[in-house]
Amino acid sequence: MDEASLIQLLEQRLRFSKRTQPADAAVLIAITQEPQPKVLLTRRSLHLSQHAGEVSFPGGKRDPSDTSNIVVELREAQEETALNPFDVKLLGDLPVLRARSGLSVKPIVGLIPAQVDLMAQPTEIDRIFFAPLQALIDAPPLPYEVRLARQSLYFPSMQVESEVVWGLTAKMLISLFQYGLGHKKNWPFLVNPPHFGVAKF
Repeated sequence: MDEASLIQLLEQRLRFSKRTQPADAAVLIAITQEPQPKVLLTRRSLHLSQHAGEVSFPGGKRDPSDTSNIVVELREAQEETALNPFDVKLLGDLPVLRARSGLSVKPIVGLIPAQVDLMAQPTEIDRIFFAPLQALIDAPPLPYEVRLARQSLYFPSMQVESEVVWGLTAKMLISLFQYGLGHKKNWPFLVNPPHFGVAKF
């Protein structure tokens, strides 16, 4: 896929749903507006009670004062990464996904400048990093071991530098590829266990 046309495709294909219900939570899939676009990702703090140490998009739960899913994701992105809401050019949303906790989560896609000043909120975020969009599209589904009920299950994951993208964040990327770029990426529910070198949860 021609990297220069990725942004153009996203702008052409993405729209906001006409009937959008308030979700329990919302996240921002922020993509840098440049010839080789990158996706903004964070690694959650190890001290959090849920999804500690996992790679995720900036976002979080709805506050009673939040008037829309867009308000939720822009507020949370600013709180977690200091991203200025006025630096975000919103493109559209993706279908609601359900988290392991049962929460409904609305992904919203936006473009940000290639150079932005970001700062991790230390109680929530351990790291902010960027992954090349094309590399995520091309990444094969690698097995990631999760221990559940005393047995190992191997979920598909993408590896970015030393980070592992799996679960809901990976599903949102698959949805972005499908709806935003017209690219259906093979992404099984489970994968076969590896013979060696598996990342562990």
